[in-house]
Amino acid sequence: MAKPLEELTATAIRDAFLRRERSARSIVEEQFAILKEREVAVGAFLTVMQEEALARADALDRKLADGAQMGKLAGIPVAVKDNICTRGVATTCASRILEGYVPPYDAHVVERLIEEDAVIIGKTNMDEFAMGSSTENSAFKLTRNPWDRERIPGGSSGGSAAAVAARMAPLALGSDTGGSIRQPAGLCGVVGLKPTYGRVSRYGLVAFASSLDQIGPLARTAGDTALLLEAIAPRDGRDSTCTDREVPDYVEALEQPISGLTFGLPGEFFIEGGLDREVARALEQARRCYEALGVRFRDISLPHSRIDVEDGQLSSYAVACYYILCTAEASSNLARYDGVRYGHRSDERGDIIEMYSRTRGEGFGEEVKRRIMLGTHALSSGYYDAYYLRAGRVRRLIQSDFERAWEQVDLVFAPVSPTPAFRIGEKADDPLAMYLSDIFTISCNLAGICGISVPCGFSSEGLPVALQLMGRHWDEERLLAAAHAYQIHTDWHKRAPALEGG
Repeated sequence: MAKPLEELTATAIRDAFLRRERSARSIVEEQFAILKEREVAVGAFLTVMQEEALARADALDRKLADGAQMGKLAGIPVAVKDNICTRGVATTCASRILEGYVPPYDAHVVERLIEEDAVIIGKTNMDEFAMGSSTENSAFKLTRNPWDRERIPGGSSGGSAAAVAARMAPLALGSDTGGSIRQPAGLCGVVGLKPTYGRVSRYGLVAFASSLDQIGPLARTAGDTALLLEAIAPRDGRDSTCTDREVPDYVEALEQPISGLTFGLPGEFFIEGGLDREVARALEQARRCYEALGVRFRDISLPHSRIDVEDGQLSSYAVACYYILCTAEASSNLARYDGVRYGHRSDERGDIIEMYSRTRGEGFGEEVKRRIMLGTHALSSGYYDAYYLRAGRVRRLIQSDFERAWEQVDLVFAPVSPTPAFRIGEKADDPLAMYLSDIFTISCNLAGICGISVPCGFSSEGLPVALQLMGRHWDEERLLAAAHAYQIHTDWHKRAPALEGG
């Protein structure tokens, strides 16, 4: 008897389709049955594309029957974060200002999904314009953590992470500006990869902070993550920051031996009081597992990512640097939403200045407004040198810290989040506490390197805990091999939340 779809990896789903054990239509129909049963409880999707997906599945069945060459993702259902443009399908960035906006083109990564014969099943919820760490900033709905529906799934790619964790999609795409793939992946117990800046084209990704944004995969296993990355990574000339490097065979690279590698332990990330005890315990167990696999650990320093603890509160150079740079870029990027060309326009228009003001006031949520104001202030006359230029210098120092680390170690071993998932509303009125949720992930974006979140345990309350590995530029192969080796010897990624409908 065939296994239920939700027990299969994405790779196994593809293989079953190619062996004609399951038709693409049967795969998609079973996937939507799961999705419909659980969506009310989890709230992962903003748009469900059932009609389009079934038509696509039928086309793939015909293509296979005709003996045509099939793509890397043949027959696999994929969910896409709602800040990634999909031609003919609403792309809202979970914002009222883009409510009902339908792009006339596909993002590069969506083109790649189609070329590789994937089936896009829907657009996932997120923090508005990717600004948040809990997916509570969505203008349209609340996404809940599948492991505990009173807790957040992380953000900003919370819908994508929750969809994969709840088995509503075997693969998903997210975007990562300061941890927005890795943090929700960690809090939902799935794998999330932020590729090196420039590895994946940003064409068709609605911009938040252009020097930091990067699209990446979420999946249950490192193997499926490698498969999706390989599919979306080819060069795209429409994004000038996209590399022209050849795309490695990431799936084949999974089998690289990791014995003899050296992992760095940044002392700044493991300070007393900086980590929840259960998170620290799970990380120590993961470290012992890696040591048993032949990995050596070495203490290193990343001084400009230093984390301080005072009166139980965390602070960090990297967080301060990040929130100047990303808000400044957001202030510039979001200036285009003015009610003139597309998106929401206020009914009470007045003169053009009043129309701009009312449109943006009605269309943007509180967190987006906060970041636009912070960024505008940092870029304003008299403050540009004091804030933006200085943050740029700190960013360069953070990059230099990692460059020195690579002279001693192969990968950096770190936490993903200071705590397991917190309760819905717990930090909603404390922006600084919310910003510190990304305290361990931000440096990776500032340095432009690659990082991955891998499940490594559970808290006493049954909440997922994750480890983070960071690698030098273009070293996704080693990162994925290290994650894969760990998953071969553990079963954290095989556990599923108990979800029975709404």
